[in-house]
Amino acid sequence: MDYTNKLVLAPMVRVGTLPFRLLAAEYGADITYGEEIIDHKFLKCDRFENEILGSTDFMERGTDIVVFRTCPLERDRVVFQMGTSDAVRALRAAEIVYKDVAAIDINMGCPKSFSLSGGMGAALLFKPELIHDILTTLKRNLNTTITCKIRLLGSPQQTVDLARKIEKTGVSALGVHGRKIKDRPRDPAKWDEIADVVSALSIPVIANGDIFEYDDFRRIRDTTGAASAMAARGALWNASIFSEKGKLPWEDVKRAYVRKSILWDNDLKSTKQTLKEMIMHYSCLELAEGKAVIKAENLHDLAKLYGEDDYYNFVVAQRG
Repeated sequence: MDYTNKLVLAPMVRVGTLPFRLLAAEYGADITYGEEIIDHKFLKCDRFENEILGSTDFMERGTDIVVFRTCPLERDRVVFQMGTSDAVRALRAAEIVYKDVAAIDINMGCPKSFSLSGGMGAALLFKPELIHDILTTLKRNLNTTITCKIRLLGSPQQTVDLARKIEKTGVSALGVHGRKIKDRPRDPAKWDEIADVVSALSIPVIANGDIFEYDDFRRIRDTTGAASAMAARGALWNASIFSEKGKLPWEDVKRAYVRKSILWDNDLKSTKQTLKEMIMHYSCLELAEGKAVIKAENLHDLAKLYGEDDYYNFVVAQRG
């Protein structure tokens, strides 16, 4: 997988499902990360070919819950991000999916209490031996691209030292979020500390943090020297951030997302969460649109809300 001068969609919980990934790619994203999926959960999944949708579904055994859905359209750019704290378990989970995705990424940056208490996400930043064990186990046993994504540590030198250890495991690239565990989204991303990591490594670095306009992709690469740039909130609020022609009106992007969610039969909770995040940025959930999204009981309700009733009926009819 080539990590030179790429526009990357960041992993986002309850947002980075198939419709949003495909929408981002349609607007210009070169690499699209799925939402983080915990290895424990994925080990309870079986793989199915969904002939109706044309997708590959990984479903929780004994249920109709789709934990991860992908399709051939994104095979060469989708990254499966995993939460894990154990090398053997990570390998067993990755073996289920690696042939259907472009790369496997290990989340080492999530600061949420769920991840930290389970020894996953940013908790791994303080366990370099475990990091080495997880990444080298995946590299030795899987014929695919392996990467990971970290946050900044307490000092620039600590981050550089860890990044060098990660590079020695043989990963193909390293994502760096320019914030520390204690930092909040409102705190400015520290691009200068990402630059320190870039200077210390020979593998590609994907810079992440405070990309809200298309020009920010170029600015963060120029400032840090990173090979590629990754957007999270900027993409969530308007996925057309990846378009070199400039962002589209957010109303158009919302409707395009709803259409893709209908086409790929996206999980209702995921679809509603993504729409609510868009609305909260540009408007307010207490207004009529926000209340209607919250009340929606199915994708058909959302289709009617956004004037896509005819499209919904057409897609359902096509499925027979």
